[in-house]
Amino acid sequence: MIVVDNKFEFEQQVYLKTDPDQLPRIIVSIQVNPGGALLYRLCCGPIESWHYEFELSGGPDVLIKTID
Repeated sequence: MIVVDNKFEFEQQVYLKTDPDQLPRIIVSIQVNPGGALLYRLCCGPIESWHYEFELSGGPDVLIKTID
């Protein structure tokens, strides 16, 4: 049996650590790669993108959002 230790769950709202707008995204898919690296497919409106777990945060970074 394979056990996946993912930090985030399906349908959870997350934020990209590097997104200056700190737009909320929803997890719609999780891919497990050889070696155990996880990729999360995120939706932000009609836009979908894949990201590693270390790129995600459970809440917005208000410091990044306020810096112009």
